[in-house]
Amino acid sequence: MTRWLVETNGDIRAEIQPSLVKGLYGGVPIFLGGVLNTIAVSTLIGVRIPTWPFLLWAAIEIALGLVRLPLLIHAHRAIAAGGRPRTDLYIALAVLWAASVGYGALISLASGDFVASTLACLSAAAMAGGIAFRNFSAPRLVAVMIALSLGPCMIGGFLSGEPILAVIALQIPAYGYAVTVAAFRLHGLLVRTMESEHANRQLALHDPLTGLRNRAGLEEEVERRLALRDAHGPTALLYLDLDGFKGVNDTYGHAAGDALLRQLAHRLLGATAPDDLVARIGGDEFVVVTSGLDGAAAVEKGERIGAALSTRSYDLGRDTARVGVSVGVAVDPVHGRDFESLFSSADAALYRAKALGRSACLVAAAPPPVRHDWRAARACG
Repeated sequence: MTRWLVETNGDIRAEIQPSLVKGLYGGVPIFLGGVLNTIAVSTLIGVRIPTWPFLLWAAIEIALGLVRLPLLIHAHRAIAAGGRPRTDLYIALAVLWAASVGYGALISLASGDFVASTLACLSAAAMAGGIAFRNFSAPRLVAVMIALSLGPCMIGGFLSGEPILAVIALQIPAYGYAVTVAAFRLHGLLVRTMESEHANRQLALHDPLTGLRNRAGLEEEVERRLALRDAHGPTALLYLDLDGFKGVNDTYGHAAGDALLRQLAHRLLGATAPDDLVARIGGDEFVVVTSGLDGAAAVEKGERIGAALSTRSYDLGRDTARVGVSVGVAVDPVHGRDFESLFSSADAALYRAKALGRSACLVAAAPPPVRHDWRAARACG
């Protein structure tokens, strides 16, 4: 039910949907304004008309506020930490809250008390506007919440004993329809904006020829993994360079070279684990980033990848060609604690591998320990 409420018909990228759901978790001050309003209105009316339907309404509003506020705070913390908020429960309680607002308006109108009816209906109308413009990332949820909060007002108008209030039956559908349409339009604008941002980000972080990450995307992912080292273990960077690729370009042309690179990228994805990152950083240079391997294991993986890429020929149309692969390996924290250090170390190891006759895989040499001469430091002091 909650999935249907937050999703809409149409082609929305899977990468965008989580961001739309996160949009439902507005700021705590805005949330408190709405909750305190409904609690205050229900409590005041309960004091004015101390019968069990009104006391029950006040109790429901207070209970929902006490549950929803910690849930919202937890959601903000989970999102900030990269975790998963309890979205199903949050949405279910939001729907229940809208129903409680509608229930209060219904019993207030049915009571015939002018003051209670005015307070309850003004509160419901105000909440409807807030619902629409706070939750427009999920317009179906908006439509359901508005129907539950304002719909009972129509019934209450007939139960009030005032014939003129029957006009509510015409006002509420028109108002609800207008606000819901506005929510759907804002949702469409939001989706188009987010899709445009996603497309621009894809262009900025991905190689147009192979679809793999480019250098900027590679650096971003490596830094992210290094920050999560305690959870995922050491990060290994495997720097690959093709042996003999220039001959393919010179003999068959750049179109054939591009075809080989696309095939190699596909083969490289098949030779790596699902959680590995594969990038093309230019020309015939590729990088594989993997987590949880030490130097020896990373070298073994580099050798397997090199074999997978070089043992079979590549289809160039009328011809075929083979290339070899040289690999340089660097692992944090031995060879560095940031992207530039790891990349430079892997590059140096790759240079040594190609100097050995190509199609080799070498791990970078460990940097010499930094020696601190206390006597020299004392003399400087």
